[in-house]
Amino acid sequence: MLHEDEEALETLLAAVRRRHPPRRPVGRVALALLGVLLGSCIESAPTVSDTAQSCQLPTAFLADGGPGVDGIPALTDPEFVAADDPRAAYVRDNDRVIGFRLGGEYRAVPLNIGWWHEVVNLQAAGVQIAVTHCPLTGSSLVFDRSAADGATFGVSGVLFMNNLMLFDRREPASLWPQMARGARCGPRTGTALQMLESIEMTWRGWRTLHPDTRVVSVATGHDRDYRAYPYGNYDVETNALLLGPNPALDTRRPPKERVLGIVRGGSAAVALPFGTLRARGAQAVVMLRVGDADVVVFWDGEREAAAAFLPRLGDTPLTFRVDGGRIVDDQTGSTWSVDGLAVQGARSGARLAWAADSFVAYWFAWASFHPESVLWNDQ
Repeated sequence: MLHEDEEALETLLAAVRRRHPPRRPVGRVALALLGVLLGSCIESAPTVSDTAQSCQLPTAFLADGGPGVDGIPALTDPEFVAADDPRAAYVRDNDRVIGFRLGGEYRAVPLNIGWWHEVVNLQAAGVQIAVTHCPLTGSSLVFDRSAADGATFGVSGVLFMNNLMLFDRREPASLWPQMARGARCGPRTGTALQMLESIEMTWRGWRTLHPDTRVVSVATGHDRDYRAYPYGNYDVETNALLLGPNPALDTRRPPKERVLGIVRGGSAAVALPFGTLRARGAQAVVMLRVGDADVVVFWDGEREAAAAFLPRLGDTPLTFRVDGGRIVDDQTGSTWSVDGLAVQGARSGARLAWAADSFVAYWFAWASFHPESVLWNDQ
């Protein structure tokens, strides 16, 4: 049974700041929130459902998130500034950011923003995306909003297996558990969200790779201390305490250790723990077979980053190794950065195709959503 240590739980909840009230187990309030969002009356049952709309989520793993619908305010088209702008000074060198490209421009959404807002809706050059971070599952995913007809996403106030549930601003709304990568309640149930390429790393690591990057400004219009992590010691790797119901923890790795998870073909999955990658050294290359695809994982210990790619350029297969502290391809000796870009040599400027549906999350969460996942142990 989770949460047997009630004193430890109360200590953790007391550390959560006023704007992020305690997460509570599922009950009538959580079901009522679902009903409000779906525009219907929902009753407690083995699955949450009504005659008009279905919800594919078992109530046993739902939780009331405390703040309620929009209680954690998502951002829409916030101001982005240059890395050296004073309005970016709230991001420290070792703070983690979600790095991506939008409209031909490198951008970064710091996890500091994700702690307090969880969703950032953006658009540029006709592309509409949602940058999402769930502090409770440590998961960072970027989505194309096309599957929701371009609707912006908000924070529902309901958790599923401790994971953020997005809702689209449609009438009636649908609910989209972030790590399920698709709608699971409401009229769009079964609709998948397309993930877009992103990488999580330290702020110093991202801006040295891409000094022209722009980053979310501190001027969000909300009164938050963006240097303050609002969940106490929740993110300590060995801390098994969770704030909502969850399947039994997989104890093969520390519960809050970051892993790079890769899904291929909807069912084949593998998780690469950061601790095991770190033991490989400052740079590492891992060649894997995931489902029906060959995948290469790059690790950069200085930037605390891992990313997965398809090891080919067009029809030309590539292999990689670490040589002199650099990731190089065996075919030309070109140097590659952790985000899949050739930065030196004959292939300079080439970019590897990202291995879709790969992202970083806490181990407990990855194992809960992908219990069939292979755990890579470097053997």
